[in-house]
Amino acid sequence: VQLVESGGGLVEPGGSLRLSCVASGFTFRDSGMSWYRQAPGKEREEVAWIGIGRISTNYPDSVKGRFTISTDNRKNTVYLQMNSLKPDDTAAYYCNTPGARASDYWGQGTQVTVSS
Repeated sequence: VQLVESGGGLVEPGGSLRLSCVASGFTFRDSGMSWYRQAPGKEREEVAWIGIGRISTNYPDSVKGRFTISTDNRKNTVYLQMNSLKPDDTAAYYCNTPGARASDYWGQGTQVTVSS
């Protein structure tokens, strides 16, 4: 398994970013996918989930209405569109399969910093 995240950066509050994650080493189209984030001193949390059919999605209340997860099965890529970013969204963002544990493989992540 390999997961390569990209697209992070420094953005002002209210701004937008689109994260990408290219997956390999497993059958991407047969797997749900999730985005997670981890801020310094906090536990990793799931912020977006998309089902195998790529129709069902789910988000925690903290990002609902602002984040959108999507995929391109042809490119084995999962995206996270993040709008109306807040300082509390500052974290390292990772993609992985739903329910991934700390002991599972994780990519290097991509850092998102929301600050003026």
